[in-house]
Amino acid sequence: MLTIDAQVHAYERNHPGRPWAAVLVGPPEVTGDDMVAAMDAVGVDGALLVSPFTMYRYDASYAIDIQAAHPDRFGLIKPVDPTDPAVLETIADWAAQAGAVAIRLMLVDGVSNDPDDPGIQRVLDAAARHALPVNLLCWGRLEQVAKLAAGKPNTSLVVDHLGLRQPFTPPAPPEPFADLPQLLDLAAYENVTVKISGACTLSHEPFPYDDLWDPLGRIFDKFGFDRCMWGTDWTRAVKLLTYEQGVEPFRLTDRISDSERADLMGRTVQRVYNWSPPAR
Repeated sequence: MLTIDAQVHAYERNHPGRPWAAVLVGPPEVTGDDMVAAMDAVGVDGALLVSPFTMYRYDASYAIDIQAAHPDRFGLIKPVDPTDPAVLETIADWAAQAGAVAIRLMLVDGVSNDPDDPGIQRVLDAAARHALPVNLLCWGRLEQVAKLAAGKPNTSLVVDHLGLRQPFTPPAPPEPFADLPQLLDLAAYENVTVKISGACTLSHEPFPYDDLWDPLGRIFDKFGFDRCMWGTDWTRAVKLLTYEQGVEPFRLTDRISDSERADLMGRTVQRVYNWSPPAR
């Protein structure tokens, strides 16, 4: 089966030519070559490269450079600004960009929590016109996501990181799955898919994180494996686990079948994003 990581990040060192807006927890740099080497070491065939909002905000130029150097390994996801008057042109241009597979909305402070916000509505409509899924960073905003999903059934919505706040450094939150019922409610909307990305950072146990399988099982039962996709959220998780430790629990567990594993670790990404690396 093809193994596809649904979310990774890469970035170069901070420099005046492409300055960071802020500092993301992680190494001083993780280049495209570094990311490919990490993937090769554990047999990951491809990944969705999400331009890191913390550092580059809405500038995806470094991710574009990486994809151009490794076109068979990465699909591209770019954050867009719903308050930008030119956001429709930005989305149209992104749809024509080589390697682009989706856009991302950061539902964080400074972005409206009103599901009827005109800027957010414009983004969702434009994404549907261009057949681009909309990835949502939406911890604390799952009720808003439900209203967006209900109002825009033709827009493909992808909930990043299980819709749950995840740590950048140890330890995991005391109740990491406290908001899980709100996530499960989203299964009622067929246009919603869930990234099981960064899940290992929520564990209170050492590798292979056996305490995750009961809450993850509830997600799988509600959404089905054709609406769930695994990802590491590398390199955000670097202070909590290695890249290999983000991959292997999903390969080793006997809690899912081989067919379910193939959906979770590759086939759902291929279907939702209409993208796949070539078999290697």
